[in-house]
Amino acid sequence: MDGTTGVAEEGGTSVEAQPGYTELLSGSYSAVLGALRECTDCGLEPSARALREHARLSPVEIALFFTSVVLWTELRRALSAHVFEPLAWWCRLQPKDVAKMPESAWKFAFYTVSWSYSTYLLFFSNYTFFQDPPSVFYNWKSGMSVPTDIAIAYLIQGSFYGHSIYATLYMDAWRKDSKVMLFHHVITLALITFSYAFRYHNIGILVLFLHDINDIQLEFTKLNVYFKNRGGSYYLLNDILSNMGSVSFSITWFWFRLYWFPLKVLYASCITSLQSVPNIPFYFFFNTLLFALLVMNIYWFLFIVLFVVKVITGQMKEVTDVREYEEDDKLHKAKRDDNGHQGSGEGKHVQNGINKKKHL
Repeated sequence: MDGTTGVAEEGGTSVEAQPGYTELLSGSYSAVLGALRECTDCGLEPSARALREHARLSPVEIALFFTSVVLWTELRRALSAHVFEPLAWWCRLQPKDVAKMPESAWKFAFYTVSWSYSTYLLFFSNYTFFQDPPSVFYNWKSGMSVPTDIAIAYLIQGSFYGHSIYATLYMDAWRKDSKVMLFHHVITLALITFSYAFRYHNIGILVLFLHDINDIQLEFTKLNVYFKNRGGSYYLLNDILSNMGSVSFSITWFWFRLYWFPLKVLYASCITSLQSVPNIPFYFFFNTLLFALLVMNIYWFLFIVLFVVKVITGQMKEVTDVREYEEDDKLHKAKRDDNGHQGSGEGKHVQNGINKKKHL
């Protein structure tokens, strides 16, 4: 999938053609070696000095962040208790699905709104970051002002991931990959916070756009899995939608996170950033976080491949989330008595390895 790194003309301005994996790997190797030789903020003291000189985060912005984290958490509690869970019971979902449905409904609603806003910024405003990723660093200046529309996106996303760290620990069901998910939320929040403070907000919007779409499709698929068996009946439409969702999720995961993300974001961050801003502050810190995000994307893609293999080989007859409830299954098996009867675990989740009823 190697492209060319020539220059194309678009609207009278020069736009670099998208590179390929070969250009990314070879260019990154050369860029990193060159940056190491000329690094001006490598080491503890130079890094602390660069942090003081370039990072900008006001007390008001910090207060808005923590206030929004609390608001997201309380909004989720309210919607789960008064909208999502009553809706699940009204639709006569199975008890185990009633427990899981509010989480998916909440995430589906949020990511649909957040991704729609990122799409608006990248395709229906004056920003050309998607079409011309190197432009994210054009005219960068330390302490430059952040456009209001991008600042709003950062507040929404940053506070939501702050809420998500709390939710993963204390609200969400514990899954096979929950520890990785928690690490992902910490990495994402660090990227959002530091990219805003260092005014790398342009590339941040591109990162958010390329990741949120998969969360929409994942939660859409899971909701249809929950709704296809309800009230003692099977609903073909929800089964078809869940299968369509899983196919589109698999395709877009690779296309957005394993193709566009490295070739647009990592290429701009690792290579062209040094061309626009020599000795750009915290170059290694940000690129390390972005590459860690890529590694996690590859890790989760292995779950997707596992799912596809199970479907092809006939080991799986219907769409399920292969990440879910490994610990829950173990605890349910342990609760079987000598007569082979199931313990009363239905409708419960495992939270941090403890089987207990979720109260949202």
